[in-house]
Amino acid sequence: MEDIAPTPETPEPSSRYTRTAIALHWLLAIGLIYQLSLGVWMGDIPKTPPGLRAEWFNWHKSMGIVLGLLIVLRGLWRLTHRPPALPDSLSRWQTWAASANHALLYGCMVTMPLSGLLGSSFTAYPIKFFGMPLPRLWEASTDLKEVFSGIHTACSYVFMLTVVVHILAALWHMVRRDGIAKRMHL
Repeated sequence: MEDIAPTPETPEPSSRYTRTAIALHWLLAIGLIYQLSLGVWMGDIPKTPPGLRAEWFNWHKSMGIVLGLLIVLRGLWRLTHRPPALPDSLSRWQTWAASANHALLYGCMVTMPLSGLLGSSFTAYPIKFFGMPLPRLWEASTDLKEVFSGIHTACSYVFMLTVVVHILAALWHMVRRDGIAKRMHL
């Protein structure tokens, strides 16, 4: 059987992400887009009748904790498994843009669940993880709640923008068929 040289449509296995990295990428992509959509939608839930708003916010917090743990797992995986190098065919500005966008994505993925958890921990209400109240670590503080909630909200907007840029870049590489997008296919 003759070896077939890799083409842009079929990158070498060494130029692809590991199966674990790919699985974590897509699991987090789905979970984070869901979580962002839920966060935007929740802002319009009226405070009456009592309970409905709290249920959705508690669901959002529970999912945020789960996603936060997956983000830690992905970060540990990334620290111990070097991603494949970008091809030399990419221009310097594209390499820089990809690196900057990924840095923003990772920064937001760490900041959002952490600031959300901290903002929630400074409210008078307990954080419930799928209905189970978590222990209170400190006293409620309206000022600190506002600081961390502001960080959480601002970061969500930065994250949404970087996700859009990331998706547009992936689509651009798919149209060009340069092999970049195939690196993350299952």
